Amino acid sequence: MTSLIELLNWFDDKDKVLVSLSGGVDSALVAYAANKKLGKNAIAVTADYKTLSSEELDSAKSVAHEIGITHRIIEYSELENENFVKNDNKRCFYCRDELSTELIKLSDSLGINTIVDGTQSDDMGDYRPGIDALHKNGIRSPLLEVKFTKENVRKTAKNVGLSIYDKPSNSCLASRIPWGQRVTAEKLARIELSEKIIKQKIGVQQVRVRDINGLARIEVELDKLTLLDDAKTKNEIFSKLKMIGFSEVEINPNGYVSGSLNVILEN
Repeated sequence: MTSLIELLNWFDDKDKVLVSLSGGVDSALVAYAANKKLGKNAIAVTADYKTLSSEELDSAKSVAHEIGITHRIIEYSELENENFVKNDNKRCFYCRDELSTELIKLSDSLGINTIVDGTQSDDMGDYRPGIDALHKNGIRSPLLEVKFTKENVRKTAKNVGLSIYDKPSNSCLASRIPWGQRVTAEKLARIELSEKIIKQKIGVQQVRVRDINGLARIEVELDKLTLLDDAKTKNEIFSKLKMIGFSEVEINPNGYVSGSLNVILEN
């Protein structure tokens, strides 16, 4: 199994690094290693690009504080990027291409030559045009380069004491909207709020609410579906989701599946 030492050694020939910190465990481990190796010469940055949930932004702030790494927030709106808003199958490419531009601007202003992210080996098995955009712009992926898997990441993060070692994977709110349907501030707001409502009501960590032309498709992990069997609970959730703007609500009987919007497109 790939070890923490290999990850730390990756930073041996680096003078300064900028770590793209998303709020998830992968980039948190990279930030931990960078800070451990380079101290004040490692800086974490989180982009608040208006499709990142407040929960993820708060997570990034919290884990940066926990690690002790210098942390910056940069702000811009992806909703001003027509290539992103039109939401075709290259949406993630346009998202990460714009992110790369913003990271490069910041790194140039700080005199930093190396920018890194939290991409790891298991990320390469799915359709991820966003990763292509990052690498095209020179963003490095230490976890990928030293062959860390998600399992490696979680075990190592736990061993070094990172509180989010078991945090479920997440993605930007726009990923809940099928390709071909425009991304709007209104959709993003109701998606974020609806996921908060469901998490609070049934006590689960992993929830997706897919916004399909105004229909809310609720996805939770397969072994958690029974939590939605209670008629009163289900009716309360359905009622609240309709109150915040969804026309119809349904539960995906297949549970949560990463990348399921690819499937939706084909149906």
